[in-house]
Amino acid sequence: MADSNRTVRAAAAQIAPDLESADGTLAKVLQTIRDAARQGVELIVFPETFVPYYPYFSFVQPPVLQGKDHLLLMDRAPTVPGPMTDAVAAAAREAGMVVVLGVNERDHGSLYNTQVVFDADGRLVLKRRKITPTYHERMVWGQGDGSGLQAVDTRAGRVGALACWEHYNPLARYALMADHEEIHCAQFPGSLVGQIFGDQMGVTIRHHALESGCFVVNATGWLFDEQIKAITPDEKLQGALRGGCHTAIVSPEGRYLAGPLTEGEGLLVADLDMKLIAKRKRMMDSVGHYARPELLSLAIRREPNRTTVPLSAEPSADEEPAKELP
Repeated sequence: MADSNRTVRAAAAQIAPDLESADGTLAKVLQTIRDAARQGVELIVFPETFVPYYPYFSFVQPPVLQGKDHLLLMDRAPTVPGPMTDAVAAAAREAGMVVVLGVNERDHGSLYNTQVVFDADGRLVLKRRKITPTYHERMVWGQGDGSGLQAVDTRAGRVGALACWEHYNPLARYALMADHEEIHCAQFPGSLVGQIFGDQMGVTIRHHALESGCFVVNATGWLFDEQIKAITPDEKLQGALRGGCHTAIVSPEGRYLAGPLTEGEGLLVADLDMKLIAKRKRMMDSVGHYARPELLSLAIRREPNRTTVPLSAEPSADEEPAKELP
């Protein structure tokens, strides 16, 4: 656990992607890191699958019409590691900042909703994939596994991350709580569904802060009106790509330290007083004195998914043959 007397300056970025260029979106990420560094930020969170952009098309197009946009996203999606992660790692190292970024990761013929965490020295300390894509997203992304359901130590503290409706999977959240995350980094797409999505998001991140006894730094994306019109010319469907933004920073007591930011681009910054973690957990530690593991516990399969498993080798001549059963 980080020094409880420390204060960590954290930021949540609500910015719009470049829908025409993966390099354009990456440039916005790098510039935002530089801007945050000038404000003394030590940890920054970007929106869900921000690079190159969230697949908004999949929410407003029927599957039969998605092929062109899906293939374009595959073409623009980065590999992890790769040139994109190298650039972000260099920016994190130069700024001395922990960076949590959402990307569409391409792994051969599949895309994944991936969260990457860079420590302040530029090391990639966590790569995890959303375990279950939500609703329309299942037409775009494959499923992740449990190997990334863990918190990692960084210069800013012990960091955990989940994407969007993974926050409605209580067992996924509990996995990070049991791993003693101190700063939870949440990512949502933003500019989706409408105001109700943003309202629900506020409840979700505040509840997790209270239940986990940690800080929550939540980042959502933003679409400008011309971007919405470029995604769909149908005015009725354009309404489905507005609202749903709730970028915010929340304390372990469930209080807003910054935001919520519900419209437009912006960078929210707040100082996290790490003493508030012990203040909350003294009263309610859901994985410690308030837990009942002899009654309720969580089993996790942390091995990465594998499509092939090697068979055991044939026994050598020196090995004793297996004994027959009586």
